[in-house]
Amino acid sequence: MSDSIEPSTSSREDPDPRPNPNPNSLIHPRREPFEHGLLPIPKLIFTDPIQALIPLKQKLGSAARVNTETLAESLQISVDHARLVLDTLASVLHSDSDPIVKSKPGEIDSVGADLRDLILFLYIQSYKRLLPRTHKDSAAVADVWPSTSAFDGYLSALSPLQLVRSNSRRFMPSQADEEAHQLSYLQKHMANLLHLLAEPAEGEGEESLVLSMEGFEHLAFLIQFGEKGSEGISLSQAAPFFANSDPDMPAVPVPAAQVHDWLLQNIASALEHLTERVSTKENGPANTSDQDVAMADACTSSIKSPTSARGPSYIEGVSKSSFVKQASDLKASSVKVINCHDSAIYILAPLRYATIYGCSDATIVLGAVGKAVRVEHCERVHVITAAKRVCIANCRECLFFLGVNQRPLIVGDNHTLQVAPYNTFYSQLEQHMAEVGVEATINRWDEPLALGAVDPHDSLSHPAGVSDAQAESATHLDPDQFTNFLIPSWFAVESPGSTKDNPFPLPDAYMASQQRNQKNLVEVQKLLREAPIEENRKREVSSALHVYFKDWLYATGNIRQLYCLQGD
Repeated sequence: MSDSIEPSTSSREDPDPRPNPNPNSLIHPRREPFEHGLLPIPKLIFTDPIQALIPLKQKLGSAARVNTETLAESLQISVDHARLVLDTLASVLHSDSDPIVKSKPGEIDSVGADLRDLILFLYIQSYKRLLPRTHKDSAAVADVWPSTSAFDGYLSALSPLQLVRSNSRRFMPSQADEEAHQLSYLQKHMANLLHLLAEPAEGEGEESLVLSMEGFEHLAFLIQFGEKGSEGISLSQAAPFFANSDPDMPAVPVPAAQVHDWLLQNIASALEHLTERVSTKENGPANTSDQDVAMADACTSSIKSPTSARGPSYIEGVSKSSFVKQASDLKASSVKVINCHDSAIYILAPLRYATIYGCSDATIVLGAVGKAVRVEHCERVHVITAAKRVCIANCRECLFFLGVNQRPLIVGDNHTLQVAPYNTFYSQLEQHMAEVGVEATINRWDEPLALGAVDPHDSLSHPAGVSDAQAESATHLDPDQFTNFLIPSWFAVESPGSTKDNPFPLPDAYMASQQRNQKNLVEVQKLLREAPIEENRKREVSSALHVYFKDWLYATGNIRQLYCLQGD
């Protein structure tokens, strides 16, 4: 059996394989599977994916969809890990109409995944991410990261190892660099990917593989055409051999080698375009609207909107200030918060995906996220989010207030993480949650799932067996330290909503603590009002209370909320 498809030598009567030179019709990788769909489960990371997945495809070939139990048995993994695979696949799938995406929590085990989507998902588990780049101005970065803030007096000091890692902080590659890296990966592996989607031609052997239009459409999990991607032209309509097919009459399957030739031509054209774009950016005049501007070039409180519907909005380089964005301010359904420090950031909008990367000493509030949140390389950050799922990677001394429908996933080298129930609201929160499908009746904040301590997807060499080391999980915040987080009401003046309280029910211990704190506050206020003390003593008491209140603001991180009073 052939492991790959050789280039075609078909006649010149075939449709012209040359890609459309229009930049708006270039091929692009779908970033979501690569950014949110990789799981550090050793049994899923194959040395030779094609050799591992062909037998799996043959074994499960009679099943249109693969459920949790079948997947666990076939891959020899636990049911928990099999469920995690299906949950993760559903969060990065290209089609929102697929049954696994539309299924309610608890139904996913039986609904299962389409075999072809599952095969592609398992194949890319062997993908190695692009190495993060070091910043071009390390001196400027040192002024911001790691910061020595007032919080350091209240939180545990960094160990020498943590200081070394912080000072060699890794910076996220630009979007263009990541796209080129993903395209190169697809270019190298496209023959194998097509082999897994193709079938032998009728009456022919394995040497003659063909691809049906339906099979070809599943490549939309990894690639898309044009600026609107899956929301615009479908993958088959972009291909000359399937374009304008009659929906009532199935298109004739096409030789897989012909499809391979056409895709490689398109990928080569896209890579050439990316190279020219990066070269122009590096050598040409500065472009203030470029979404790949590095941190040192970004102004404080900056947001770079995407130049198309494909890209995320970037919020980058915010320092010692507050930053607020609502739905009307965002052009994209995905957001990346990068290298923000000692700030309070509010993104009060319905989102599909969100990434928080390289932030420190910040409080970040994400509205409602319907697909996935990823928090990576952060220190002393408080994250508050209502989301379908969240993944935490390589963070330390961070606190997460979560309203999540799936178990929080913890991967990589983490230290001193805490999780707590969701603790805030704004007037449009429930409306935003309904828009993206986050359910308030299900909150699994207290069931973190820790995987490997080393991420095998990074392009770094790891000692053999280290990837099996267990990651440090998160502890539950002591209920006595739980407080509500107040989002300033003036943020919602222009767009009032119906949410009047935290939509996620609080566990008994946290509710009791909240009620106890409220009761204590009322009693203290009453005692102060009724206390028969002289005016000068009242001033002393008031001064002492202010000192303790200030200490509490710094110790809890709530001091960041006061940045809102400074104005943007």
